[in-house]
Amino acid sequence: MTENNTTDQLDYHKQKKKEEMKQQVITFVLMIVFTIIAFAMVQSDLDALFVIPIILVLAAIQVGFQLYYFMHMSHKGHELPALMFYGGVFTAFLCIIALAVLVWW
Repeated sequence: MTENNTTDQLDYHKQKKKEEMKQQVITFVLMIVFTIIAFAMVQSDLDALFVIPIILVLAAIQVGFQLYYFMHMSHKGHELPALMFYGGVFTAFLCIIALAVLVWW
């Protein structure tokens, strides 16, 4: 019974690792495509008011991919580091907004 249980656990972990690797490869390919899109938009003669927001959105998506898939923020046991990171991002965002308001006021 324990041999069968161990084999089942091993098969489960192999399948889980395989799915994780598949997600990482897909994410990596998407990040390369986003980078190519950003370079192509910069090389084209499009209006900067159109290009810059799209590049910023693509960059934000890539940061999300990096954190979620490559830094393993989605895994169990990484809740505290994720909380600390997101808290720091929120604090930085508030500081930037506060400084922008002070400069423009």
